[in-house]
Formats: sequence, C-alpha cells, structure tokens
Amino acid sequence: MPSWNAFSFAFGPLFAAALIGLLILILRWSHRRGASVVAAPPRQGTVDEYGLLVPVASPTNFIEGEVLRQTLEASGIRANLATTLEGPRVLVWPADLAKATKVLRNSPESRG
Repeated sequence: MPSWNAFSFAFGPLFAAALIGLLILILRWSHRRGASVVAAPPRQGTVDEYGLLVPVASPTNFIEGEVLRQTLEASGIRANLATTLEGPRVLVWPADLAKATKVLRNSPESRG
C-alpha cells in the first residue's frame, strides 16, 4: 500500500465535490430556457407576417386550401398553406404570383 501523507484524506471529498460541480454545470446547461433544439409550436399570425410570401387565394376551409396548394404544386409553383388569423391562406413567392393567379383562375377546383 502506498504511503499516505497528511493531506490524503482530502482527495476523496475534493474529487466528489468536483464531480458534483461538473454534474451541476451539465444539468444547468441542459435545462436552461430559450435555447431549445426542439422547434417551438407554430403560432397563427396575420397575412403580412409571413415574410416574402404573398397570399394568392383565400379558401373557405383547410381542405379547399390544400386542394388549391396541390394544384399549384402540380403546376410547378412552390406554395404554402397557412392558417392565419383571418382564416386559411394559400401563399406563394412574389415572382410566382402572376403565374399562380393564372393557374388558379383556370383550374376546375377554383370554379367549383
């Protein structure tokens, strides 16, 4: 057995305290607020809160909006269906607005 000096009894508690301190730091880091890697639940906003996207259609319900969105997608236009405070809206990029309006005007779903 190695020789023990007068300070050998302090190594065990110091090691335990350092380990507890490390665990405290890890737990504080993992439980802090505001820096979650999990996406926040989406919230509804007004039509002008969707960045560059502009509304192209105002369907009466979500199902009709999804049909219109899929019609645009089939025509090669990127579209998004958002539930805004004013109801569902089909949104497109400004560069695609004229083409999307033309596609929706000529589609049988929009005449229905």
